[in-house]
Amino acid sequence: MGAAIVDIVIPVFNARDDLRRCINSVRLHTPAGDHCLVLIDDASTDPGIAAYLAELAAERVPGLELLRNPENLGFVATANRGMALRPDRDVLLLNSDTIVTAGWLEKIRRCADSDPCIGTVTPFSNNAEICSFPLFCRDNPLAELPSIGQIAAALATRAPTYPDLPTAVGFCMFVSRRLIDKIGTFDAETFGKGYGEENDFCMRAAAAGFRNVLCDDAFVAHVGGRSFDDRRLAMMAENARRLLARFPEYSRLVQDFIAADPLREIREAAWARLNSAPRPFLPEDTPRVLLGIDGGGDGQEESGSEYTG
Repeated sequence: MGAAIVDIVIPVFNARDDLRRCINSVRLHTPAGDHCLVLIDDASTDPGIAAYLAELAAERVPGLELLRNPENLGFVATANRGMALRPDRDVLLLNSDTIVTAGWLEKIRRCADSDPCIGTVTPFSNNAEICSFPLFCRDNPLAELPSIGQIAAALATRAPTYPDLPTAVGFCMFVSRRLIDKIGTFDAETFGKGYGEENDFCMRAAAAGFRNVLCDDAFVAHVGGRSFDDRRLAMMAENARRLLARFPEYSRLVQDFIAADPLREIREAAWARLNSAPRPFLPEDTPRVLLGIDGGGDGQEESGSEYTG
């Protein structure tokens, strides 16, 4: 079993509106007493963040912990700070541009507790690479979908199977304390401020005998848009090179998973529950991904939607 209390760690860099929406959803859909909500401000430059965090502090929200990095460290080091905060707790890393749904944490914890070999858990999302719904490896805009509550309910109708993944996706990533104790945290020395760190972490987890799985009855929306300038594309390419130098088999694992698409039946069944006229899952919807590296940010961007794991 996991620890009695989970630390939900949210690295923060600017994007106050995204953060407020995320926190409101967590407070609405996560029962008090089974978690600690840890917000780590990575030296945001937007004064609105300080104002919002002061507002939360004044409310004296139970289980809320507010921390600030003295200088901008980037996502990887900030996430590591959160994972190292309390050595007796499981951790759930959550992006500030997510929106959680009813029962999300309970479902993820039930998944994690189903097998002591589970090291990481990722839920379905509209925008989560190999965990995307309804279209695989695509950003499915929320405006084009049923409500996220309806999607979550449709996914929860069937008994979960917790299928294995080649890698977790960092927008919402549960990490067991057993795994952290075994392999440590993210490799900030190699992956710097971001891109590829969770993929490396999951490969190390698998090498240590742990599973990376999908919580296929949970849904967490991911709002983040994806736009990459030349600097960020170069960072992604460099960190992909570093990842493959360490794990040359990683690319094949991801591409084989995409070709097999073992989650398709789950997605289609849930979509059929949502629609009388099913969305087509045709060859033209075949996903285009490079390495399954989450297109996140390095902690320097102005939008929280670009500050991901």
